[in-house]
Amino acid sequence: MYTDLKGKVVVITGGSTGLGRAMAVRFGKEQAKVVVNYRSNVQEAMATKAEVEEAGGQAVVVRGDVTVEKDVINLVKTAVEEFGTLDVMINNAGVENPVPSHELTLENWNQVIETNLTGAFLGSREALKYFVENDIKGNVINMSSVHEMIPWPLFVHYAASKGGMKLMTETLALEYAPRGIRVNNIGPGAINTPINAEKFADPVQRADVESMIPMGYIGEPEEIASVAAFLASSEASYITGITLFADGAMTKYPSFQAGRG
Repeated sequence: MYTDLKGKVVVITGGSTGLGRAMAVRFGKEQAKVVVNYRSNVQEAMATKAEVEEAGGQAVVVRGDVTVEKDVINLVKTAVEEFGTLDVMINNAGVENPVPSHELTLENWNQVIETNLTGAFLGSREALKYFVENDIKGNVINMSSVHEMIPWPLFVHYAASKGGMKLMTETLALEYAPRGIRVNNIGPGAINTPINAEKFADPVQRADVESMIPMGYIGEPEEIASVAAFLASSEASYITGITLFADGAMTKYPSFQAGRG
């Protein structure tokens, strides 16, 4: 546990399920105050709120689409109105779907880029604006992926969004470091979230994915939530502009294990 996170105000986009829910609950355990953003499923959002409160934190639920500017502005506004300030913005909302690149529609491309990259930019911008105006040494955490580094056929729109996020995060970190504002990415590998549930339920597909992970197992959302808590804490006070990969060494060329190559 990170004692300095007690009472901190944290906004989490896409906070109702998967990695977002795990992070919300972890910050609840840290006795933080969490703004749980959701887009469509209010039942899941309310369930996350209940888990945060049961864990020892406080929470409010806010509907909003990260591709809509006014909705993102409202997230920061709600944090300030409900809890008095903003300390940590976690841009977690994201989408993906496999499509052969020559068949990818502009609509599908735009949907992924707007959600994953533009949404993260809007969240970062609004948080930075608040931090600067109120002289707060705040914290922005963007949810990237191993695919900001590893090419991913059939997911060109997703890989492009995460590659863009890498340089967006590095640029913002450089720009706002003199103000004591930290901006970092988390790069998860294969994680057992609802979006992957069907795939990982198939023993053949699961084994195939595990073969690409040197540590040999698929991660759990709580393992990503612990990274978010660390980056948000004062224990990471000298860390900015990085992607912290939590991937079981997936980014370390597992096909070369055992001296192959």
